[in-house]
Amino acid sequence: MISPSSVRRILAEHPIKPWQHRSWIFPRDPDFAAKAAVVLDLYQGLYKGQPLGPGDRILSADAKPSTQARARRHQTTPPAPGQPMRIEHEYQRKGALALLAALDVRTGEVFAGTPKTTGIAPFMALMDQIMSQEPYRSAPRVFVIVDNGSDHRGKKAARRLRDAYPNCVMIHTPVHASWLNQIEIFFSIVQKKVVSPNDFTSLAALEHTLLAFINRYNKTARPFNWKFTAADLAEMLKRISTPEEPAQEPDSLPEAA
Repeated sequence: MISPSSVRRILAEHPIKPWQHRSWIFPRDPDFAAKAAVVLDLYQGLYKGQPLGPGDRILSADAKPSTQARARRHQTTPPAPGQPMRIEHEYQRKGALALLAALDVRTGEVFAGTPKTTGIAPFMALMDQIMSQEPYRSAPRVFVIVDNGSDHRGKKAARRLRDAYPNCVMIHTPVHASWLNQIEIFFSIVQKKVVSPNDFTSLAALEHTLLAFINRYNKTARPFNWKFTAADLAEMLKRISTPEEPAQEPDSLPEAA
């Protein structure tokens, strides 16, 4: 009988692992490369081939919708030596809110609000919160990177923001490319450090916890060390769009010994 450790070792050494898989979305936007390059160049301090000025700002904004407050039917037991935290499976729904946030790419500072839902008005309220203070109010340009959500989709949303704040330039990521938006990194931190395992007695408790975490986060905020460039993107797109050539049969096979 083969031991479990031997099975693990054999599987680990196997060159092909068909039991493993990774989900992904093939680029569908016909202008994917061009739109993505604008975002990636901004992260490198460039816009339309020219260096950004020292007063220019870059904001990465999005929403984490429908974050629920779940009150567990039995009290959560804290972790102990050799014993993980225990969370009751059954819960009572105490409502949900949205976390709207914008990350200053150059400083790492986060601005946020917790409306009941997403939409044009909550997004513009977040922008009002940011643009009413320095250095954004008097910045030469404030680039606002967003995805294609309904609250900031298309040219109409860009005009709306520009009409409210002439120094704002809205930049859209390609369709299905929210991973290019750095605020998603922050949302993953919030999910791991604040929301999970989702044990809040009320919606007010969830809101207080989220905003308290962001306030503490900002005290030591640093920009993310983003290394993926437009050149890396071009290489990746070339790699995934070029079909692999089938292996060639050798002209002659070695004779058996």
